Amino acid sequence: MKLTKLAASFLAVTSIILSGGIASAQTAGTNGNYIGAGIAAGATSGGQGNDNAQFGGNIQGRYAVPKTPLSVRGSVLYGGDAAAIMPIVTYDAPIARNTNVYLGGGYSFITDEGQNSPLGNRNAPVVTLGVESEVSKNVIAYGDTKWGIDAYRNSDADAVSFQAGLGYRF
Repeated sequence: MKLTKLAASFLAVTSIILSGGIASAQTAGTNGNYIGAGIAAGATSGGQGNDNAQFGGNIQGRYAVPKTPLSVRGSVLYGGDAAAIMPIVTYDAPIARNTNVYLGGGYSFITDEGQNSPLGNRNAPVVTLGVESEVSKNVIAYGDTKWGIDAYRNSDADAVSFQAGLGYRF
């Protein structure tokens, strides 16, 4: 039930954002593809004995879908005893020169379910919200929050992780 309500809310908000953004041409922002690395900090615990918040790293990439405000992203959060691997689709909205905010969703696959990662310890749907900016020629700085819905075994707790890093634009 909780997942159904969250999915309905996410779809409603996304449709409002998309309907407003599609009508306008992209005059700012960045549409570059990149691969980057940085830190990942889990901020939650599932309340059980083996699911404490984890600190680790991230590898993230972005492929901007041509002539659309959408991107396909991949993210790996590692630290603890497992890694979370996430394919994600985002809507990218330009907010300033060379800068976007993005909102999207995907799924987190834990490499060893039951073991800790920065985003919980079991496979789960993921929502992400972040910002990216080209800070110099071919260098992208990014930061985001990932929310894993019902991401802990033996618990109905959600997981939250914060990421930041630098990427190479190609």
